[in-house]
Formats: sequence, structure tokens, C-alpha cells
Amino acid sequence: MKRIFVLLYLLSLFVFASSAQEWIVPAENGAKLSPFAFTDSTRKAGSDLYNLNCKSCHGDPGKNNPVKLVPPPPDPASEKMQKNSDGAFFYKVAEGRGLMPSFKNTLSAADTWKIISYFRGFNDKYVQEVAKKPAPGVSLEQAIMMLTWENEKKQVKVEVTSLKEGTRQPVAGAELKLFAKRYFGNLQVGEARSTDSQGIALFNFPETLPGDSTGMVQILVKPTDENAFGEVNTMASMKIGIPTYRPPLNEQRALWNVNRKTPIWLLSTYIFSVLAVWALIVYVMLQLRLLFKSGEENNPE
Repeated sequence: MKRIFVLLYLLSLFVFASSAQEWIVPAENGAKLSPFAFTDSTRKAGSDLYNLNCKSCHGDPGKNNPVKLVPPPPDPASEKMQKNSDGAFFYKVAEGRGLMPSFKNTLSAADTWKIISYFRGFNDKYVQEVAKKPAPGVSLEQAIMMLTWENEKKQVKVEVTSLKEGTRQPVAGAELKLFAKRYFGNLQVGEARSTDSQGIALFNFPETLPGDSTGMVQILVKPTDENAFGEVNTMASMKIGIPTYRPPLNEQRALWNVNRKTPIWLLSTYIFSVLAVWALIVYVMLQLRLLFKSGEENNPE
């Protein structure tokens, strides 16, 4: 009986581990489609983006040569990965999980779709389905977002207009996200906001967010659903942060810095190791010399 219980326990652990590794994508995300058709141009752009952001872990698609991690990053060209829907691919690249980082604040939606376009180039059986265009009458390519600072309310004002019937009219109901540009990626500021009937959305800006040495902060605003509003984004610099001095990344001593800025502990360890090796060599040579002299004294000619 004990053996049976042990076997059942091990089997349950195996089943649990297998289910834990399964990456479940929400249905609404898995059904998401690219707003544009995949072409040779998008695949070429996706290849460049993949080499810059993904190749260091996933390796070359189709060659199964990922970096040695546990579990190993999957090959995007593999049959298992190609079973993902376009939306599932997009969700996994954007959200990340475990060792897989999130790229939603690093890559734009359009760039993510270009990477997926590159993935699909390794699947001869793939047939793309492109997302339907939103309601007629709005020229997405002509959409403009204007950013201004409301000093009294301490809010960032975003006004969205688009060309309709030859004139610029406000875009209502556009859900937007506001970001502050950081060293590595973008930091989302507050919750997403939707434009009102005048095409205006107001974002509260935190008073404690640091800026550069003069208080300037680079602000980026873009729609939450780029499928509906296209790849429209606007960036502006505003003097609304706390003045903060950020030393250059190579100012301090660091492992990846130049030789003259090698960390003291590393330099000391290196010098001590070299001296220890040479001391050991000298000690061995002295012992050999003493042994040789001792042999001569015990065996005189």
C-alpha cells in the first residue's frame, strides 16, 4: 500500500508540474488579430527586432539553439509554438512570464506584430486573418494627439482629434495610457483614461516622480487598443518632475566599465590571486631545491 501511495503522490506531482508549465492565454487576448497584413517588409522589420530583443535567449528560429536555461526558451519556428494563435503570440511577448520578460513597455504593438510576422514566415501552412477596420468615418492615419500641462490641476491633458469629412473633429471614447520614459522601458503613469465627447482625457501626474537635472520628463501617450486606433503615439518633454541628477551608467566602478574603473574588490582579488600563485610557485621551487640539496648530502660522490 505504501508503494501505491508513493506512486500516486509522484504522479500527482508530475501532473501538477505539467499543468504549472502550461501558459493559458485569456480567450479575448488569444482572438486578437494584427491590424495590418504580414508582408516581406514586415517580416524583415520583425527579423531585425527579433535579433535585437529575442535572439539572445531563443536563438535562431528553426535551429533549436536557445540559451541554456531551465526550462529552455522555445524555438518560435517549432511546431508546438506555431500552434499559438497570433493573439496568443502577442499576449506572451507583451506580458511575459517567469524568465520571459514583458515587452509591453519596450516594444510598440506594431513592432510586436512585426516580430510575429517574422515567426509566421517559418510556417508554410499559415494563413493570416487581418483585424477588421473600426467604424467608418474616422481616418486613423490622420489621428493626432496633443499633450499639454494643466498647472493648476497638476494634470496632463491629452486631446485626440482625427480627420473626418475634411475637418478635424474630436475622437471620443479612445482609451489612452500615459507613460514616463525611463532608462529601461516606459513607466505607466496612473490608470488608462478614455477621452470624453470633446476628445480630451486628463491624467493625474504624481508629484514625486523624478525628472532630469532640470525636472524635465519625457511623456508618451498611446491608445490601449492600437488595433482600433492604429499606431498613433505622441511624445513630449515637460518640466513637471522633481529635478534629479542621474549619474551616467559608466560613472561608478562596475564590472562592465573600463579598466581604470574596475571595482576595488575585483582588482584586489585579482592582485591577491596573482601574488598567491607566484608565492606558491616560489615555495615549490624552494622545496625542490632543498630536496635536491638534501639528496646531494645523503649521497656524496
